[in-house]
Amino acid sequence: MFALWATSCKHDRTVNTSFYYWKTVYKTNPTEQAYLQHFHSSKLYVRIMDVDMDENGTSPVPISPVTFNAKLPDTVAIVPVVFIVNNILKNISHPQLDDLAGKISNFVDGKIHQAGKYTFNEIQIDCDWTASTRQNYFYLLKKLQQVPYLKSKRFSVTLRLHQIKNQKSSGIPPVNRVMLMCYNMGNLRKYGQQNSILEITELKKYLGDNISNYPLPIDVGLPLFSWAVAFRDHEYIGIAKRISIAQLQQKNQFIFIGNNIYRAKTDLPDDGLKANDEVRWEAVSANDLQLTAGYLSPLIKADNTLNVIYFHLDEPVIKAYTYADLEKTNHIFR
Repeated sequence: MFALWATSCKHDRTVNTSFYYWKTVYKTNPTEQAYLQHFHSSKLYVRIMDVDMDENGTSPVPISPVTFNAKLPDTVAIVPVVFIVNNILKNISHPQLDDLAGKISNFVDGKIHQAGKYTFNEIQIDCDWTASTRQNYFYLLKKLQQVPYLKSKRFSVTLRLHQIKNQKSSGIPPVNRVMLMCYNMGNLRKYGQQNSILEITELKKYLGDNISNYPLPIDVGLPLFSWAVAFRDHEYIGIAKRISIAQLQQKNQFIFIGNNIYRAKTDLPDDGLKANDEVRWEAVSANDLQLTAGYLSPLIKADNTLNVIYFHLDEPVIKAYTYADLEKTNHIFR
């Protein structure tokens, strides 16, 4: 009902559809390319690397960088995304940050060419910064924008819900745009029947006027993924990466005990589970996406061009959503 009402509240804004690419190897996939083509996606947000401390804990280094086994399509621009682990910003000097800015620039340059591109227009930095790391993070962002190779680029950063709610302590990053992450908002490790990926009630606790009054243009990141969260004696033991909903529904392996909870009937060593371990299946339906769009659309400034970025472009993930599912979600934002 609410989503239908929201579709009538048109803002006549331009809505661009993009995707994140968050795998460590980029290669051509017909299904993934078909989604890019169908939605006329003019750019792809590609995770280039994580930045974390080395084994000695003394210097920031690239972790799990992407390798390009194929070139990006000529019609799709690359937006390099660099994830910076927040902890590296806690005890680091300005000279170290100056050095890091140059190294990030050089690394991104190499990967851009490996992707078959000669240039790009935007770079995105992803970091779950806090009040204690804000000063160093914002310093690094400014330094990155002063590096000659990056000086003419648009800068965007990811914005988590706690950062938009606690603007006084988190601050406003010195960039052109922010991408509001509308996922991973609950307590993953807490036992119970909640959905830690996306829940409208949780979203509403953080947004409202906080998004309407935000001083930077806002884009929206929405989740297209699911996972199996495992518990032993009600204590979190991790994500069971091999587990699918199809496996959970196999009655010789699991007992459905209500809502989104399943109990293992036997030891499943390949999945890291023992008998009586419980698995919470978390997923995001097309209706969840549309309800989220219906809630957010009136809150985002009407004159914005809005980029809706889905996480992420991976065949097993996206094939659970039809073109019509995502088209309807996009339409609500217009």
